[in-house]
Amino acid sequence: MNLPEDFIRETRQLMGEERFNRYLGAFEEEAPVSIRLNVTGGRFFCDIAGDVTKEPSPCYMPVPWCNEGFYLEGRPQFTFDPLFHAGCYYVQEAASMFMCHILRSLFTIHYSLSTVLDLCAAPGGKSTAMRSVLPEECVLVSNEPVPTRAQILLENITKWGAPNCIVTNNYPRDFRKAKAKFDLILCDVPCSGEGMFRKDPATISEWSLQNVEKCWRLQREIVSDAWECLNPGGIMIYSTCTFNTKENEENVRWIMDTYDAEPIAIPTDPSWNITGSLLPGFDAPVYRFIPGITKGEGLFVCALRKGIKNEELRIKDYDDQTSTKTAPKSNHNYSLLNNNPSLKRLTPDLPQGDFPRVDLSYSEALKYLRGEALVLPADTPRGFVTVTYKGIALGPVKNIGNRANNLYPKPWRIKTTHLPSEPVEILSKIYSL
Repeated sequence: MNLPEDFIRETRQLMGEERFNRYLGAFEEEAPVSIRLNVTGGRFFCDIAGDVTKEPSPCYMPVPWCNEGFYLEGRPQFTFDPLFHAGCYYVQEAASMFMCHILRSLFTIHYSLSTVLDLCAAPGGKSTAMRSVLPEECVLVSNEPVPTRAQILLENITKWGAPNCIVTNNYPRDFRKAKAKFDLILCDVPCSGEGMFRKDPATISEWSLQNVEKCWRLQREIVSDAWECLNPGGIMIYSTCTFNTKENEENVRWIMDTYDAEPIAIPTDPSWNITGSLLPGFDAPVYRFIPGITKGEGLFVCALRKGIKNEELRIKDYDDQTSTKTAPKSNHNYSLLNNNPSLKRLTPDLPQGDFPRVDLSYSEALKYLRGEALVLPADTPRGFVTVTYKGIALGPVKNIGNRANNLYPKPWRIKTTHLPSEPVEILSKIYSL
């Protein structure tokens, strides 16, 4: 792997010789493949999370910090698994699943979450992870500023099928100007991408010291806008997929110094091999995943609480002790998110309603996902029909009798005409459906 000389010099100094050599060793291995099961929204009908009576296949080992996560041996052809398109699972890098653990830990120290914003959400991995953990009544706004990426986000959020999700296409400053307020904001900010070099070698050619400088400045602009949208006592989760301290520890220190921000310690297991701060003299609770040390790609994350000035909040910490804090007021204006003309909301071009259902065979399901017309059983009602696979919805058709016109959105369709000789069914190899 031809890494930039500037990157090697800076990162070796940052990590130290032993840690850096372990990181380099990761390039000699295949990047791990992992999926996260959808146990919300009625998509996956086996209750996996926390069920210790069920033993997964030895080919599918659990991700230790995420109940719903599994490592796979090799990379199957996800494109040809109808349950993948149905939103039964999300193909997500394992370190990013740490978001589930963060939220579950925060529930022990924060009284409630009514509205949550994922500010830079595409393609949707962290949003779907959060939606799986957040209370059902909590409203999640998943936003992406880039229009083409926002459409991919809309597809993945729609397929995930969970309630109370809003997809938007706005810049961070638009939320500030709209005076929108949230209890929690995830700032998974654009970064120099050093942590993705193994998984996506194309990112190597895009890296430069100049880009690092550009990124940390942009990240502070995003945080400045997002901080104005955070309720008093609310939480910001700051994350990147890079290693250098300018985009990570130094930005966290800047947030702490510039705003009334208190970093929050997240309990972890030493066996997870998560690395803490690498900035000399800075020991705030931050969490860094390094390939070769943790089983995943690069991730840096820190949770910070906005200063509290009014009400009291009793917080239960990890050792089951209590302390006194101040709670945010739930003063959200949901109509502001839905109707404000300055905030662009996206919705899928799909008929809405509870339609009759018809289950498809594997070959029929692939035909549907390719956008082909279907012939349904003679007794199928005319009009809109939801086609399913193994009882799980794939999408709508319009049955006109002699055929059913395909209404699956064109951008979502399988493009390849080459089909596998045998069914690709990933979940059946974890547990019998």
